Amino acid sequence: MSAYDVIVIGAGPVGENVADRVVQGGLTAAIVERELVGGECSYWACMPTKALLRSGAALRAARQVPGAREAVTGELDVAAVLRRRDSFASNWQDDAQVSWLESVGVPLYRGHGRIASDRVVAVTGADGTTTTLTARHAVVVATGSGALVPDIEGLREAKPWTSRETVAAESVPARLAVIGGGVVASEMATAFSELGSSVTMLARDGVLHLHEPFVGEQVAESLRDKGVSVRAGAEAGSVERNADGTVVITLTDGERIEADELLVAIGRTPNTQDIGLETAGLKPGAWLTVDDTMRVLGEGGAPVGDGWLYAAGDVNRRVLLTHQGKYQARAVGDIIVARAKGEPVDDAPWGRHAATADERAVPQVVFTDPEIASVGLTAAQAEAAGLRIRVVDHDLAATAGSALHAEGYRGHARMVVDEDREVIVGFTLAGPDVAEMLHAATIAVAGEVPLDRLWHAVPAFPTVSEVWLRLLEAYGR
Repeated sequence: MSAYDVIVIGAGPVGENVADRVVQGGLTAAIVERELVGGECSYWACMPTKALLRSGAALRAARQVPGAREAVTGELDVAAVLRRRDSFASNWQDDAQVSWLESVGVPLYRGHGRIASDRVVAVTGADGTTTTLTARHAVVVATGSGALVPDIEGLREAKPWTSRETVAAESVPARLAVIGGGVVASEMATAFSELGSSVTMLARDGVLHLHEPFVGEQVAESLRDKGVSVRAGAEAGSVERNADGTVVITLTDGERIEADELLVAIGRTPNTQDIGLETAGLKPGAWLTVDDTMRVLGEGGAPVGDGWLYAAGDVNRRVLLTHQGKYQARAVGDIIVARAKGEPVDDAPWGRHAATADERAVPQVVFTDPEIASVGLTAAQAEAAGLRIRVVDHDLAATAGSALHAEGYRGHARMVVDEDREVIVGFTLAGPDVAEMLHAATIAVAGEVPLDRLWHAVPAFPTVSEVWLRLLEAYGR
C-alpha cells in the first residue's frame, strides 16, 4: 500500500493540472491512467483535430488575398496534412507527457483505477496485478468522457467511427456520412470535405443549434459551398455495413444513403462506468454532480462522506471543454491544499476556489469556415435566465481591418447586454480568424466591465477588432 495526500484518477490535461497544482501547494500526489498520459485532448481531440483543420484554413486564407492567391497553384497535400496531424498527436506516444509528470514529482500508476473504499484506489495493471493507493486528503476523478453511440438499429454492429477513429484516420474515405450537427460533426465535415471526401451531414437538430442562429446559418451555407450535403432535420432509423464495407444509412423517412465510413458525433457520455462509484454510494456510469469547489455530491445534495471525493473536467458535465476543465483543475488543486492545511476557503462567486466562469463566461471556438468564437450567454439563454437584455449586431465585414484581412471578408458579430447592469453577458463572432479576438470579449464578460469603461478601450486601427467600437456606437455609447 502506498499513501499520498491526493490521488487523481485520469491523466488527461485536467488530471495533470490537479496533480501539478497540489504538488505546487506542498502536498504529495499520485496519478492513475489506463490509456495515454495526456488524455483525449492530446491524441484524439483538441490538438490533432485543429492540425487537420489548419491546413485547409491556411489555404483558404491565401486564396482570399490578391497577390497571395496567384501564388497558390495546387490543392492540399493530404499525406502531408495527415503527417502533420500525427506529429501533433505525438504519434500516439506519451513519452513526453510521462517525462513531464516525473519532472514535477508526480508518480504515475499505469492501469485501471477503481475506488475501493473511502480514500482508497485500487489500480489493476495490464499484467493483472493490483496496487492499492491511499489518499490522506482527497481522491479526484478526472476520467473525462467518451463518444455517445445512440441506440440506432444496427449502428454498433456497423462499427461506425467516433471522434477518435475520425481524427486518427490513416486515409480519407471517398464518401463520409456524419450523424450530428454539433461542434465535432461540423469541424470534421469541414476538414474531410477539404481533404477530398464527399460528405453527407445528417443534422437532425440543425447545424450548431446551441449557438446564436446566425452561426448555424453561416456554417451550413459554407459547408454546402464546399459540396457537403447538409440534411437539416434528417434522422437515421437504421444502419448496416455490407460485405463490401459500404455503410447504408436508412433515414426515418425511408431514404437510403451510402457511404464508405460513418462518423457518429451526437454527444458525450461520462467515463464512470467502472471506477468504483458504487462504493461511495453513487451510480456507475453517471455524470458526477459537484458544488462550485468540485466536491462530489451524493443523492441528498451533501458532499460524499466527509468531502474527500472531487470530480473535475468533462466528468462533472459542467462544461465539456478542455480549457474549462483545466480551469476547474486549478481551483480543485488549490482548495484541496487549503482544506488540508486549514487555510481560508474562498468559494464565493469569482473567488479563487470557485469555478464561477463555468456558468457565466465560458469561451469556445469552433474551427469551421467561418470560424466561430463565443463567450457567455446567447440571447436566448440570457432571456431564459430572466435578464433584461439588448442585442446589438454588426456586419463584421464593415470595418477597414476586415477589408484588409481578406478580399470579400464575410462575418458577423453579436453583443448581448444586460440592460440593468450595463455589462456584456454574451458575445459571438463568426468570420475568418476571429478566434484570436475572443479573449478580449472573455475579459469583458468575466470582468463585468461596464460599457462606459469599455468605451475607453480603444481598438487599434486598422484591425478587425474595430468591431468593438462599432458595437458600442450602435448601442449608443
